[in-house]
Amino acid sequence: MAIDLNELTVREIWERIEKQMNANPEPYANLNAVYQFDLAGDDGGTYQLQLENGAASTSEREKLEPSCTLQMKVSDFKKFLSGNMNSTAAFMMGRLKVKGNISLALKLDALLGKYEFE
Repeated sequence: MAIDLNELTVREIWERIEKQMNANPEPYANLNAVYQFDLAGDDGGTYQLQLENGAASTSEREKLEPSCTLQMKVSDFKKFLSGNMNSTAAFMMGRLKVKGNISLALKLDALLGKYEFE
């Protein structure tokens, strides 16, 4: 049974991301990066996703120097994860801002598309 991401807190979503990515590390096995998400709005905050040596870990603050920082609203983050918002379109519309390595941001869209967080 699918769960609506809008029913979950941002922290619960990050717990799901970490669990599912560690259950299937193959899509990012050769990627070593720290993604930072600055999420605005209710339940927002700063979160990091570290991918290193085939392991994923998340944290609820800026812990490491980010390779790439993505800034968006919590509502857009949930749309992005559920596949209802393309990162390129969001960037062009100004709903997503990227700092740092843009090619890593583009890889993230395809990478997260391999998982179902709902």
